[in-house]
Amino acid sequence: MQVEGIQVHANEGGVTQTRGGVYWLILPAGYLGSSFWGMVFILASTNLLTARIAAGCFAVALIVVLFVAKNWTLRGLCIGFLICLAIIWVLQETTKVRILRCDEQFILNIYDDLISRRVHSSDAEKFAEICPCPCNGVGWGVIWELYHLYSLLEPCTLDLLSYLEVEGLGFKLFLL
Repeated sequence: MQVEGIQVHANEGGVTQTRGGVYWLILPAGYLGSSFWGMVFILASTNLLTARIAAGCFAVALIVVLFVAKNWTLRGLCIGFLICLAIIWVLQETTKVRILRCDEQFILNIYDDLISRRVHSSDAEKFAEICPCPCNGVGWGVIWELYHLYSLLEPCTLDLLSYLEVEGLGFKLFLL
């Protein structure tokens, strides 16, 4: 896949023109991929060892991108994330503070970009055009939003249950 151009619109939307690749995998990749990786990092934070491993892998990936990046915007973002990661790491190691990233901004972003916006250039609208399913763009926006909510709530629930188990508080899980 090759990016041919990017257009940013005044209404905070935009379009990326690409050549090659599988279009129906490219369109939802940013929304669904970030939800998936957020879920992985939340699951990795169930104990301090896995949180350290996940943070170390993230730091290594940022350092690789820092040296591969061809512009200073991306390098600046990498440096900023590395500084934030270092601050959070020090807080986790030296205090009882536990920091879990909150996803309300991403939830609102999906709603604004894919559900409430009525222009026909959203990723969900383009996805609806090429997908043989009977959903329109708003339908796909709702499906992607539900996937994101699941990928946020499921690992948080597992983290809570893990915490209750570790603290000896016990829990009972009832399936209806």
